[in-house]
Amino acid sequence: MSPSATTNGASNGTGKLDFTNPKTFYNVINNKLTTTSKTRHGINPATEEPNAEVPVSTQEDVDNAVSFARTAFKTWTKTSIEERQKAINAFADALMSYQEEFAHLLTKEQGKPLSQASGEVERGVRTLKAIASLKLPEEILEDNEERQVINRYTPLGVACGIVPWNYPILLACGKIAPALYTGNTIIIKPSPYTPYCNLKLCELATQFFPPGVVQVLSGEEDLGPRFTAHAGIDKVSFTGSVATGKKVMEACSKTLKRVTLELGGNDPAIICEDVDIEKIIPKIAFLSFLNSAQICLMIKRLYVHSTIYPHFLNSLVSHAKTLKVGPGDSPDVFIGPVQNKMQYDKVRTFFHDIATEDWKPAMGGTLSSSSENEPGYFITPTIIDNPPEDSRIVTEEPFGPILPILKWTHDDDVIERANNTTMGLGASVWSSDFSRARRMAERLEAGTVWVNTHFDLSPTVPFGGHKWSGLGTEWGVNGLKAYCNSQTLWLKKSL
Repeated sequence: MSPSATTNGASNGTGKLDFTNPKTFYNVINNKLTTTSKTRHGINPATEEPNAEVPVSTQEDVDNAVSFARTAFKTWTKTSIEERQKAINAFADALMSYQEEFAHLLTKEQGKPLSQASGEVERGVRTLKAIASLKLPEEILEDNEERQVINRYTPLGVACGIVPWNYPILLACGKIAPALYTGNTIIIKPSPYTPYCNLKLCELATQFFPPGVVQVLSGEEDLGPRFTAHAGIDKVSFTGSVATGKKVMEACSKTLKRVTLELGGNDPAIICEDVDIEKIIPKIAFLSFLNSAQICLMIKRLYVHSTIYPHFLNSLVSHAKTLKVGPGDSPDVFIGPVQNKMQYDKVRTFFHDIATEDWKPAMGGTLSSSSENEPGYFITPTIIDNPPEDSRIVTEEPFGPILPILKWTHDDDVIERANNTTMGLGASVWSSDFSRARRMAERLEAGTVWVNTHFDLSPTVPFGGHKWSGLGTEWGVNGLKAYCNSQTLWLKKSL
């Protein structure tokens, strides 16, 4: 049963979400909770047991959702910035009130440890509020007795947010907030692997936004192409793999949709010889294995200066061995399972290469410390000691807990090696010599470059990739502009 509605079409914000009944996962179309004749289910990656049934949306569902979104846009785009901000903030507060429920659901569908799942909910809330606090004012370019010239930004229309399986709550919030704040409507398309939190998130949204403003459709692999091909969609924001991103861009080109792509990464971290090894080792381990390394901005290639390499490697291995692997709902677990069988099998190929390519594991090297017969997509965190620069573990992104650590000696050489990739999402330099680190950072070819940290992000700061790591930016004022048309007004003050 859908929540009761107020005069503006949104409910009164008091309807309670049901996280316990497995039969309460619905599409949201025009603020109504709907299902389909055909259903499917995701898999709990820690147990390999099926999760609840969810809808498998049809072309008719897509057409209906787009039609309602276009109708809602006509009214929503006329609301004031203050009204939109108030609604987004109330939605964020409501999400925070369900932090525990969403965290448990996220751990069950995605696999990440409960503490990390709870943190993702909190980051989603912060993202909603921070983006809704940004300003996108008109800019007066010229103003004299004869005329005024103004540049302003107007909403595109209907957006589609295609959300990946590694951070479904945070990344959905990161698409909903800028779309709605700039006056657009949005339809969320969750990953088939992790539909549950997105369905509940958009069910919650019905209590704060009028019908058609926020909708969600779950489905199978054919659902995304239905959105990217649909003439009624004006903007697609996609987060996912490079291969799929290319298909999204090709499909969107046929109707000249605006598109933002946040794709894969193969982030280098360069460790200079003057670092305090014991101080940064916990940070490096955290930034290499968080979320089972299933984050596009994790450290994927670790370049360590040759003069400190042995000490650094030993310290990193010692610390990484303290990181507990197990189901996300178990105490003190830091590394949960890989999220799905497809990704698990992909990561397995890198472990098979250990023997065939004669790589040297400094730690791990096997798929799991538990029996192969036990359930769950678990992988023992693994560190590969100085593999060849052209090996797969260096040139490709595993998106799993296996990390190459490599030696370097000269600044120019390591910069060249770090940039020798089709990817360009993030990179970092670690040094006690800030001036040197800044010089090196400015030479790295990536959308986000850090000094003495990695994976620091803010919803108020633009985020995007270079090369094959993406197109356009999300978050920050630049991210707001990505949901808008630029319009210039030439206003002559007299005939």
